[in-house]
Amino acid sequence: MTAPNESRRLPLADAIYERLRDQLMAGEREPGEVLNIATLSRDLEASQTPIREALARLEHTGLVERQALKGYRVSPLFTERELGKLMDVRIIIEPAMAFEAGRRITPEFLEDLLDTIEALERVEKQASPESFKEFWRNDEEFHARIARQTDNPFLENAHASIGGQVQRFRLSARLQSTDGLKAAEEHRAIYEAYERSDAQGAADRMREHLEGARTRALKDRKAIRRADSE
Repeated sequence: MTAPNESRRLPLADAIYERLRDQLMAGEREPGEVLNIATLSRDLEASQTPIREALARLEHTGLVERQALKGYRVSPLFTERELGKLMDVRIIIEPAMAFEAGRRITPEFLEDLLDTIEALERVEKQASPESFKEFWRNDEEFHARIARQTDNPFLENAHASIGGQVQRFRLSARLQSTDGLKAAEEHRAIYEAYERSDAQGAADRMREHLEGARTRALKDRKAIRRADSE
């Protein structure tokens, strides 16, 4: 959760956005849960206007959705089909990003990537809402840093355009997948390819990483579906 002194420095709508986003990414609000503006106003001790602004921004992340005449609710978890389709898109975009970034390697880029990987490895061993939030923040930064390193605004914008749905994927994975260490290992394999100045190797490792993420997520979704049917 955003620290109180940080909240005071942020515009109110921004602070509420960060607080709600943290709650969503920590799994503190259930998929499908109604987000009543009046209730949120009381809970967060804020007027309804900045809450509406925050919810509108959250809608663009894919974490909440707006229903006509009903207001906002927490987005449901991805179906197996939706998970597969999202990963199809990522597998098209992100290996290309990884290759282009590999043509522009700098010491600063390598240092930034390594920082995110080491953070993943540290927090993966913890099991708390705060550690999950930190894990996904570093996962997000790893992929975003590669996108920025491409020096290609079209690739970077393509990645950003699915960013909200990737956040929704991360929420699904947060609730279902426990194999964070495997993801950290896959990130490190991409990093090691960059260390060797192997752009194609980085692209290949990125594709393997995304295929692995898809396999793990689909396995979890099927397990949840079986449990629900019993």
